[in-house]
Amino acid sequence: MNTANNIYVETLNFLTRMSARYSRLLAEPVAKLAGEVIDHAEKANSIFPSDPQRIALRKGHLLEARASLMALDVRLTHCYMVMNQNPEGCFTTSKGKPVNADDATVKLDKMAQSLGEKIDQENELLKGQLKSLGQKRS
Repeated sequence: MNTANNIYVETLNFLTRMSARYSRLLAEPVAKLAGEVIDHAEKANSIFPSDPQRIALRKGHLLEARASLMALDVRLTHCYMVMNQNPEGCFTTSKGKPVNADDATVKLDKMAQSLGEKIDQENELLKGQLKSLGQKRS
């Protein structure tokens, strides 16, 4: 759950870097996907796999969390591509001035890298949970 929560917070931080004209189109559905990852992971974690019905229900939520995570990864890539067209527009200095393009590109790349690593980590966690549920059925 901690990784899913971190992904949500970092996704929101990433999306706030978009210009208003793109943000209106892209931010809400992307944020919704990040929220779905948390929601389904939380639902899965609240179901103790004590019988076949609960195992199936838990597995369903884990699959939904993973599906939302994979969709989020694709959508964040699209956001990154849009933001990378004008990276200096994504960041300002403490005095409100735009950051130069090279520095902004480095910051944007670091943010995208961090999110990508967290998404990979959550994917591995979800796959591990799904694998352990498959072993409980046998």
